[in-house]
Amino acid sequence: MTEAKLFGSGCVASPHYLASAAGLAALADGGNALDAAIAVNLTLGVVTPYMCGYGGDLFTIIWAEGELHAYNGSGRAPAGATLDSVRTAAGQNTIPAIGPLSVTVPGAVEAWFTLIDRFGTRSFAELAAPALRLARDGFPINDLLVAHFDALGRQYSGSWGEPWRDIYTGANASRRFRQPALARTIQTLIDGGPEGYYRGEIAAAISQTLQSNGAFMSKDDLGSHHGDWVDTISSTYRDIEVHQIPPSSQGLVTLEALNIVENLDLGAAESPERHHALIEATKLALSDRDAYVTDLEHMRIDPAELVSKDWAAGRRELIDPAHASAPAAGRAAVGGTAYFCAADGDGMLVSMIQSNYKGFGSGVTVPDWGINLQDRGSFFSLDPDHVNVIAPGKRTLHTLMPAFAIRNGKPWMAFGSMGGDGQAQTQLQFLTRVVDDGRDIQDAIDAGRWVVSPDDWSVSAEARLGGELIDGLRARGHEIRSVRHNDPNFGHAHAIQVTPVGYAAAFDQRSQGAALGL
Repeated sequence: MTEAKLFGSGCVASPHYLASAAGLAALADGGNALDAAIAVNLTLGVVTPYMCGYGGDLFTIIWAEGELHAYNGSGRAPAGATLDSVRTAAGQNTIPAIGPLSVTVPGAVEAWFTLIDRFGTRSFAELAAPALRLARDGFPINDLLVAHFDALGRQYSGSWGEPWRDIYTGANASRRFRQPALARTIQTLIDGGPEGYYRGEIAAAISQTLQSNGAFMSKDDLGSHHGDWVDTISSTYRDIEVHQIPPSSQGLVTLEALNIVENLDLGAAESPERHHALIEATKLALSDRDAYVTDLEHMRIDPAELVSKDWAAGRRELIDPAHASAPAAGRAAVGGTAYFCAADGDGMLVSMIQSNYKGFGSGVTVPDWGINLQDRGSFFSLDPDHVNVIAPGKRTLHTLMPAFAIRNGKPWMAFGSMGGDGQAQTQLQFLTRVVDDGRDIQDAIDAGRWVVSPDDWSVSAEARLGGELIDGLRARGHEIRSVRHNDPNFGHAHAIQVTPVGYAAAFDQRSQGAALGL
């Protein structure tokens, strides 16, 4: 069994070692957990631009001042993005997965400054210093990443993809990878804060880039953006409270699934019975997500109802312990994203996630600024009867979902994962292993995973789950696909747990990450 690292006065966990090092430096310099998390995120935007960055969204849950605080830092559809206008521009009944029409207003930059203003102890300039250095001076990349860039370059083949190709198709593992245009963006944020991004020259460049390629984003759309402080939604599982971001986040999927399995006979750990029950609960929760979840202001049902014990009791009756089910299918969301967490010696814990959505996002990179714009808008529907139909100023259903757990009224764990649809599923598997089986958080992260796809209910499974378990699932009617161990849809999960002797921190070895602390 692998075990989490123990730290006495602060720690970070992230999917890239250079970002974890930046967070650790912030802690060592006297910064708090929020400072560390922001330093991690700013650095991830440079060293993992294929997961997150300066053109994406952010969600976070923070334990500070004796209570939880949560922030929805996601952007909205442009004011000109009506159903008819997008349909006409797309020339089809779905929004393209990539390209200019898939871009929504980026929310992360505003969130960074808002969070620092409320909870930070260090300036943006101090926290951005490692990111600026790495963008300007470069860092080593490997051949696998170069191959990934080359493959994406073939997808971003439209004229709108040329600025992206100019930066990334020339990458070479034999020399340091530099991003001078992104360094310019970071320096501009250091010098002038978010104003230039949302109302100044960066806003002008973003809107001009998108409008010249047939999209609707205007400077007014950027200038009117704001994130929101929100109350978490929660439910209990055994003796813990699990907290998530409310819609537009899909966080309620984990809560509903936990409620469903709580009163089931889960069988032995790592048994086919256990995982069949988890998979069936996941299917029902994902089906409900796609039927009901969207921007909170457009919801047709109270999210509290979906995470209630009564709702789960009705869904639980649909589970057959011997046979796989096929509830109403939904839409698959692929992996990308970066989840990370931080803790400090004063008891602050931060659970944070930030994303471009799929990899680099839309493939639209703002010329001269190196900003990769997210493709989060591609998850909107163009069906006028669908709850997540696109509308001006609307937030789409969002896969990002940082999580937090409380035990006996005290903070117990910050945890989460990247991975699209797999985020909720990874959290479910992780929590049942830790809470029901008493496993160490590092061991629970390292364990084999499966991911259900809501479009056809097939199950992708890591071989490390074991042949007996997989055969047992197939015997119950599950369609199992064997997938390579480091597939991004399995997520990069990280966690920090409060223990009697300090913090236990764990990172996902499927990533290039690290758990570091003091």
